[in-house]
Amino acid sequence: MTDSLWLDEVRRCPSPHFNQRPCGCDISLLVIHNISLPPGVFGTSCIDDLFKGTLDCSADPFFEQLQGLEVSAHFMINRQGVVTQYVATGDRAWHAGVSEFGGVSNCNDFSIGIELEGTDTTPYTDVQYQSLAKLTAKLQQQYPLITKGRITGHCDIAPGRKTDPGQAFDWRRYKGML
Repeated sequence: MTDSLWLDEVRRCPSPHFNQRPCGCDISLLVIHNISLPPGVFGTSCIDDLFKGTLDCSADPFFEQLQGLEVSAHFMINRQGVVTQYVATGDRAWHAGVSEFGGVSNCNDFSIGIELEGTDTTPYTDVQYQSLAKLTAKLQQQYPLITKGRITGHCDIAPGRKTDPGQAFDWRRYKGML
């Protein structure tokens, strides 16, 4: 990692959708998500465009509901295992929304968000798991409060509102690689 908390060996695509973490807030949670735009379509630039705030919301009927949405994640891992970073890890990405973990609300304050290009029901690729495990190890070195017990899914911090990373995500496989 560099001093600015950007990984050196990943693709960078800076998002304007972030702010500063609250003072004294330790990074102690890793949240796993999934995303595909349009839903179920892989390999487009639409995820980058959404996180950069440049998505053409007239390009697909689904995108109409995303008009004006300001969201980001720290990282995204595509189907080929390529990692893109959108927000410096020291900053607060806007990935969790209304959320709670361990009785503490507003998980964006103390978490890092990783999106996997995928859906709840589409199996993730081997290279995605490999990249995710490698990225997680780097983040755990930088942020030792992120233990295996503090790695969770979006579905777990926003139950009833979110379902990702979904039933297709193999938690046992992933955590076994750590």
